[in-house]
Amino acid sequence: MRILIYSYNYHPEPIGIAPLMTELAEGLVKRGHQVRVITAMPWYPNSAIFPPYEGKLYCTETHKGVKIQRCYVRITKNRNLINRGLFELSFMVLSFFQALRGWRPDVILLTVPGLPVGIPAALLGALYRCPVVLNLQDILPDAAIHVGLLTNKIAIYIFTALEKFNYRIATKISVISEGFTENLLEKGVNPDKIVLIPNWVDVHFIQPLPREDNQFRRDHGLEDKFVVLYAGNIALTQPLNKVIDAAGFLTDLPDVVFVIVGEEDALQPLRQRCRQKQLDNVRLLTFQPREQLPEMLAAANVGLVVQKKNVISFNMPSKIQVLLASGRAILAAVPSKGTAAMAIRASGGGILIPPDDPRALAEAVKLLHAHPEEVERLGERGRRHAISTYAFQHALDRYEMLFKKLVQPQQTLAAVGHQAEGVRSEK
Repeated sequence: MRILIYSYNYHPEPIGIAPLMTELAEGLVKRGHQVRVITAMPWYPNSAIFPPYEGKLYCTETHKGVKIQRCYVRITKNRNLINRGLFELSFMVLSFFQALRGWRPDVILLTVPGLPVGIPAALLGALYRCPVVLNLQDILPDAAIHVGLLTNKIAIYIFTALEKFNYRIATKISVISEGFTENLLEKGVNPDKIVLIPNWVDVHFIQPLPREDNQFRRDHGLEDKFVVLYAGNIALTQPLNKVIDAAGFLTDLPDVVFVIVGEEDALQPLRQRCRQKQLDNVRLLTFQPREQLPEMLAAANVGLVVQKKNVISFNMPSKIQVLLASGRAILAAVPSKGTAAMAIRASGGGILIPPDDPRALAEAVKLLHAHPEEVERLGERGRRHAISTYAFQHALDRYEMLFKKLVQPQQTLAAVGHQAEGVRSEK
């Protein structure tokens, strides 16, 4: 099959949807399919185009058999509504013309966020007469409205209309959790359109490596420490300030250290908070190269997942699958009825505490610190669950099967059309 993946995040961006789409594209190529990716110049998570790509309108490259077609996006660190609109508009328009430069796809996979790219994807689907699969990584604008990121009534109307448009033009909609399915059904989406394919983790790349003789621990003075690790996006839905406050309750345990790994600009307010509280049991580090991720995860005793108490229920952080695969116990400060909590309960690999409660977080860390055998048991259960539920090969099988089911009827119709043309020409 010829598969076109439409995603504004891709390799070499280190976190978020980029690693997932990269693994999917490369996995499909290994199975003999042709894949090209329409994406932006790399910009995430620093909100700045990576230096090798600066000043370019378009570029095309090949990485591990995948043809990557990039376009310029208007990106800035000042994240207001106008700048977000310019970002979406620039990608929507420029990516469409880039997508026309290449072979005709049999199927298009479109990732969301963001919503406006549904327009060029719909045009391409009509032009090439091929199915469009909408992959929902978040449900917009619901999530943005819920946490207060989107308040402008006109913008809400536009994005709601785009959401409905995307659901309407999609041949199938792949969702990453049952919470997404419930949300779409409440909005009247045909259940026959919806396919559940959870996000995945490469369980061969992410493994439970030993904590002893760990380079990450040596590099950051963490040897003989009980490490509580948060690594990933730091935004409005992740209250890392509460983690700093929790560290303040644990200064009587000198071997307990909180390690927070994120984007430098997002770390600055946390550095200020640590200085104000005069804490020396917190390490704030910038993102590591992706190839060092398994070693970094292995340095942890416990992995953190944190959400605000008002986060929308279907939010499902991809770091859950990664932490489970790493064989590290999860401590999750998340809403008890949300999708994240349900996933952690099902895994048996973590414990849940109320969100936005630094003292509860501190007490949970103290409990785990006092029971290392339970920490190990949680990690082992999580690893087993990751292999059985979130292994990349399972997701790859499902996407490949979905694409084949959609493409075969199209190919059959095309063959019938060619036969009919042959009959008419003979007459």
